[in-house]
Amino acid sequence: MNNLLVTPRYAVYFSPDKLSPWWALGSHWLGRDEHNDAPLQQPALEGISAAELYNITQEPRHYGFHATLKAPFRLAAGQDEAGLISRLGTLASRLRPVPLGPLRAATLGNFVALVPEASPDRLLDLAAACVTELDDLRAEPVPSDRLRRRVETLDAREIELLDRYGYPYVMERYRFHMTLTGPVEQSVAARVTDAVASQVAQLNATNPMTLDRLCLFVEHAPQAPFQRILDLSLHA
Repeated sequence: MNNLLVTPRYAVYFSPDKLSPWWALGSHWLGRDEHNDAPLQQPALEGISAAELYNITQEPRHYGFHATLKAPFRLAAGQDEAGLISRLGTLASRLRPVPLGPLRAATLGNFVALVPEASPDRLLDLAAACVTELDDLRAEPVPSDRLRRRVETLDAREIELLDRYGYPYVMERYRFHMTLTGPVEQSVAARVTDAVASQVAQLNATNPMTLDRLCLFVEHAPQAPFQRILDLSLHA
C-alpha cells in the first residue's frame, strides 16, 4: 500500500476561539465546524442563493475557517505527532499575540478573503517563525504536492521559497488572509464582499481580531477534511 494513502498532513493555522463572533461568522459562512467536522447552517443572504453559497465555499470548507501560518506538510521520517505538539508548544510560549487591526473582505487573485486593512507589526516575524522553526519536522514534498502549487504561475522567488520551505507564500511573500470562497468570477466576488461588509465592520468595532493562538490542524488521509485538534495560546 502507498504510505501516502495513510500518512496525515498537518498544518499550523490561526483560527479564532470557538466562542469568538469572528469564528461564528467564518465557520457559518463556510458551513462547517472544523473541530468536529460537523456541518453548520450557512447564512441566508440577499443576492447569493443557498446553492451558490454552498458551491463557492466548497474549497475553503475542506480546510475550515483559518489563516495559514505553516502550510500543510507531512512529518519527516522519525517524527511523530507528539513531537510536533511539543515543538509547537515551545514555539507558542515564545510568541506574543498580534493585534490584526480592522479586517476587510478583498479579492486576492480569483478568491475572496478577509485581510487586514494595514500590515500589522510583528505579523511577518510571527509567520516566519512558524515556517522556519518547525521546518526540520517536515518531509520533503512529493510530486503531487508540487503540482498542487501550480508552479507555472509562480515567479522565481516563489519557486525558491517553494523548494526551500514547501510553500511559495512565506517570508516576505506572506500575506495573512482568511479565505471565504474558492475561485469565483469578479462579479461573484463583488457580491460576496458586499454580503459580509456590514458584519465585518461591526466586528471590527466591537471585537477587533487578535492573532492570539497557534492551531494545529490535521488531514488524516488524502481528501479528508482538515480537523482542528489543538489550540495553543500566545502569552509572551
